[in-house]
Amino acid sequence: MTVKESPEAAAKVLEHVMTGDDLPDDFSLLGREWILHRGVFPGTLTAATEVMASIVPYPEGGSFLEVGCGTGVISVTAALSGCTNVTALDINEKAVVNTRANAERHGVADRVRVLHSDLYAALESTDRFDAIFWNVPWTYVEDGFPLSSDLHSAVFDPGYQGQSRFIAGARDHLADGGRLLIGTADLGDRERIDAFAAEAGMSVEMLRRVRRIEVVRVMEYHLLELRAK
Repeated sequence: MTVKESPEAAAKVLEHVMTGDDLPDDFSLLGREWILHRGVFPGTLTAATEVMASIVPYPEGGSFLEVGCGTGVISVTAALSGCTNVTALDINEKAVVNTRANAERHGVADRVRVLHSDLYAALESTDRFDAIFWNVPWTYVEDGFPLSSDLHSAVFDPGYQGQSRFIAGARDHLADGGRLLIGTADLGDRERIDAFAAEAGMSVEMLRRVRRIEVVRVMEYHLLELRAK
C-alpha cells in the first residue's frame, strides 16, 4: 500500500534542517558516533538511514557505490562491513565534506572515495561496482517543482526523474553479477519505479520490508532490487 505524504509536510522538516539552531554537531546511530554538518540532512529524522544501513547486502570483499550519501553513514558502514572499495556520491557539496569527515572518524578514509556528483556524472566510464545503492527521496512532487537548495534534493525528486536516470544509467557501472538496490518507503510511488525499471529492461523485487513506529505514523521501509529480465 502506498501512502501519500504532502510536499508541505516534507518542506517543513527541511526548513528546520536548514534554519534550526537546535541541531547537534553529532549524533549516535548503529552504536557509533557520527559528525553532522549544517546543511546536510540528518540521518536520524526518520529511521530510513538506520534501517537501510542495517539491511543493505554489502558485498564483502567487493566494491560498493552509494548515490546520495548525506552524512556518510551507509558508505562508512559498507567499508566497516568488509567492502574493500566504496564510492560515495552526493550533489550537495556539504554532504561530500560531511561524509569524508565521518570516514576519517571511523578509520576507513582509505577505502571510501567521496565525490561531488549529480548521480553518476563524476565517475569514470570504467568504474564498475558489485553493488549500487540509493536511499531515494520518496516524497513525490511533479516535474518542475523548484529545488531552491542542494539540500532539497535529499527530500524531493521532481517527477522521480532522478530515480529514472539512476535506473537507466546503472548498467554502465555495474560489474558482472552486480546488484542494483533502492531504498524507499510506503510513502513512495512504487508504480513509477516499476515503470522506469521496465523501460530499462528490468524487474523489481522486494528484498525486505521493515516497519518502524515513528512520531507521526508507522513507517514501512522497503529495500528493492532491480534485475535484468
